[in-house]
Amino acid sequence: MKKIAFALLFVSGFMSLQAQETEKDTIKLWTKKGNISILFNQSAYNKQWLGGGTSNIAGNLGINYDFNYKNGDVVWDNKFILAYGLSKIKGDAKTAKTDDRLELNSLWGKKASGEWYYSMFFNFKTQMDTGLDKEGVKISHFFSPAYFQFGPGILWKKNDNLSVNFSPATAKLIVVHPHFTELGPSFGVLQGDSSRFEFGASVSGYYKLNLMTNVSIENRLNLYANYLDKPQNVDVDYQMNVVMKINKYLSANVAVQAIYDDNSIQAVQVREVFGLGVNYGF
Repeated sequence: MKKIAFALLFVSGFMSLQAQETEKDTIKLWTKKGNISILFNQSAYNKQWLGGGTSNIAGNLGINYDFNYKNGDVVWDNKFILAYGLSKIKGDAKTAKTDDRLELNSLWGKKASGEWYYSMFFNFKTQMDTGLDKEGVKISHFFSPAYFQFGPGILWKKNDNLSVNFSPATAKLIVVHPHFTELGPSFGVLQGDSSRFEFGASVSGYYKLNLMTNVSIENRLNLYANYLDKPQNVDVDYQMNVVMKINKYLSANVAVQAIYDDNSIQAVQVREVFGLGVNYGF
């Protein structure tokens, strides 16, 4: 609990420091934009269909919101991500979760020279709904696990579409409910514990490419090495989001995420979502 309180106190102080900067003309200093997407996937087969297959329907909700601040030699970029998806297979009484993410990224920088900034970053990740394994056993739920990362560093920012932040002194906190560690470790948290503290180095990169008219590719890469335990085992989290706009309200979206974290599982986790749906920018 002390570690959690320390993390919340740090974040609160960090946010208060930035709030002082916003007392000026917020209309000119802030840039805000967001996107809401609702994607649908559906397959149907009648009983005469000989090729095989099971009718199914799936839906995904996604919210991606950026609120960025710039005032002279100070920049503060923030991104909020929410994603949730369900699928239903004909004949199966239960629905299956296909996506579940809640994430906040915050990166503050003060210009040092040219395109280089002194920086401070904060990252929070968790999920909103219960996660089940193939046997229907609960393996996760809201705030279990929850990941916090923060630390000072150096930011290279070419523009709003290309940046890299390096933090050689990153604190990381993993939180899970104690009932997930009763019988053994869970998400890197040892048996009987409810949190794990790590200290290491992190690198985060962002690159958005406008491939052609109405087609954009957003890439986010996060690397982390824990100085305190097996620093050679680098955690990797890569996310790619492709948006192909058909018109103002319709788009096709492809989301791919690949994760390697040997504290959770010693294998690469891959998630892919594709759909056609309603898209609204704000």
